[in-house]
Amino acid sequence: MPRLTLPPQVINQDQAPLHQHRRLAILRRTLNDDSLPLRARVAATLVLLYAQPVTRIVRLTVDDVIDDGATVTVRLGNPPSPLPEPVADLMRAYVQSCEHLPYASSRSSQWLFPGRQPGQPMNPVSLQVHLRKIGVPPQHGRTSAIRQLVLQAPAPVIAKALGYHDKTATRLVTEAGGTWSRYAPGDHTR
Repeated sequence: MPRLTLPPQVINQDQAPLHQHRRLAILRRTLNDDSLPLRARVAATLVLLYAQPVTRIVRLTVDDVIDDGATVTVRLGNPPSPLPEPVADLMRAYVQSCEHLPYASSRSSQWLFPGRQPGQPMNPVSLQVHLRKIGVPPQHGRTSAIRQLVLQAPAPVIAKALGYHDKTATRLVTEAGGTWSRYAPGDHTR
């Protein structure tokens, strides 16, 4: 039998993330433009602010959003990430709107982004299409956000808070030209 060889899988990485000013302008628009669909605004915020991939966003459940009345957190990593006030209000409005979705299967679903199939989350490709329609490039926005985050805080902290692997966050620090390479995680009280 002849040997089967497959070409190596090409993984397209965003080598040109959004400029920081452009990412913040898009984020500002998604937070303030009430004419945009609420679902897309919430997803765009998670991409642009917390560097979440669309595949992870669609897997969030309503239980991953914790609202104690004073603060809203979302379980992206451990501990849950707090949402700043304009984002918290947006998330509260979205969670309340999920209770009034037109599909009976969606109302009983625990998915934060329910799909049209009963018990299934939204298809990530569909969510990407929604984001692009409102002017949010999901991959470029996520890359820009994570690079900015690892420049502002130690990679292990960002990795744990946002559900990234430590090695991924460390690689991103190096790519972004960060200086957190000597950060030693753990208890330093000794």
